[in-house]
Formats: sequence, C-alpha cells, structure tokens
Amino acid sequence: MFLPGASAVGLDYFGVQQGVSQFTTAVVYDRGGTGYSDSLALPRTAAAVARELRELLRAQNIAAPYVLAAHSLGGFYAHRFAQLYPQDVAGLVWLDGLHRDWDQFMPPALHLAATEQTAPDREQLEQMRPALREMYTELRADYPEHVRQSLVDAKMSAEWLEAGVAERSKLTDLASELRAGPNIPDVPVIALTVLGVDPAHPALASQEMRDGKTRMDAALVNAVSYGEQRILTDTLHHRLCFDRPDAVVQAIRDVVDRAARP
Repeated sequence: MFLPGASAVGLDYFGVQQGVSQFTTAVVYDRGGTGYSDSLALPRTAAAVARELRELLRAQNIAAPYVLAAHSLGGFYAHRFAQLYPQDVAGLVWLDGLHRDWDQFMPPALHLAATEQTAPDREQLEQMRPALREMYTELRADYPEHVRQSLVDAKMSAEWLEAGVAERSKLTDLASELRAGPNIPDVPVIALTVLGVDPAHPALASQEMRDGKTRMDAALVNAVSYGEQRILTDTLHHRLCFDRPDAVVQAIRDVVDRAARP
C-alpha cells in the first residue's frame, strides 16, 4: 500500500506500483481532499486519514495485514495507521518518510514549524508553474502518454497545487498527534534514506541535515527486531521513486518476504 507525500497522488507511484504488482497486490490511492478523490477541507488529522484508508481497504476487500510504503508526508499517516491498527500492519517501508521526532534530529532552521512558514502563496505558485510543469513532465517521461499528459495537467491545476500546500500547513500538529501515541509495532521495517544533493539547491541538503536524516532513520529501524536502513546518494527526495524504482521495489519485496517468515 503506497502512501503518497504532500503534492503527490497515487499515480505518481505508477512505476513502482507496476513493479511491486509482479509479486504481490500493490495498491495506490489518493487521500480525501487530494488528487482525484473527493474534495475535503485540508489539512486533516493523521487519525482521520488512517481511518479513511482502513475503510477504503475494507470496502475493496483487500485483506489485512498490509505492508505500508510511505513516502515523505505519507510517513506520518503510515505511523498513525500503525498506532491505531497494529494488527493490520505486516511491515513498513519508509521512503524518505517524515518522522514524528524530526525536530529532534534537525537544526532549528529546518524544524517543522519553519517549514510551515516557508510554504508558497498563490502568487508564488503561479510563478513556479513553468518549472513545475517541466519537472512533472520529465519525471514521468516513461508513463503511457494518456496517463502522463492528463496527470501533469491535473497536477498543475490550482486545486491540486493548493492542496499540496494545505497538507503541509500543520506538520507540527501531526507530529504532536503521533508523539501522543505508541511507537510503531515490532514489524519488519526498511528505511530508504535519501542523501543526494541537488546542484540547483545545495543549501537544502546541508551536511547537518544529511547527518540528521541518517540518525533519524537509524533510530526508526533500530526500534524494531528486523529493521534495516539503506542509504541512497544518487537521487533526491522528490525523485526517489522515479530515479531508483529498483531500490523501492526491492525494499518492498524484502519486507514482504520477511513478514511472511514465522
């Protein structure tokens, strides 16, 4: 089960979903209020998103337990799902996912509250449109044409762009919600930690941030009996599933295999 990041939708994971579907059921979806799903007021609590996901899986007769593959903001929602329904979780794959203790590992300038304050407004989003369209198109160059063009057009709509901003607007509240609950259950966990540096924005990947992410994901996997961290230096946070689908698919396959062991 793929849990998208902010500004992402299920079809953004089309390539890796196709790979995973070769050995197990692979599900992509759009959270309520995002993508092709019904409009809802954003942001939402992690509990609301988790309950919605469980209801969706049950309505589609997709039997538990599940391996949750969570990218970026999806990490918050995967953690909340595991808190509320630990019996439904067979394993976790952390795709450079957000962590409730992010602020403990990051310098103050990168704390969640600071991230909330730097969200673009409507005017800035308009200025970003050409660059975003170019990036969205390039990343999905291998998609079938009928999927790629309609998806890129939808992602450039004001509704989808503003939904991405809205989902990032209460990160500190989401982290607090998760800290009030238990740790993740003792299930197999593989964390892909992305440490690539974008030449166009080197300041966004300082050594302090890279070290913090490394320690943060290490703490995550060390908290369970079967945890493993895999560090990737040849891709970026938003490019992970496009540049390294092999690493994503292999991590999911390995967690599925480990979860099946007695």
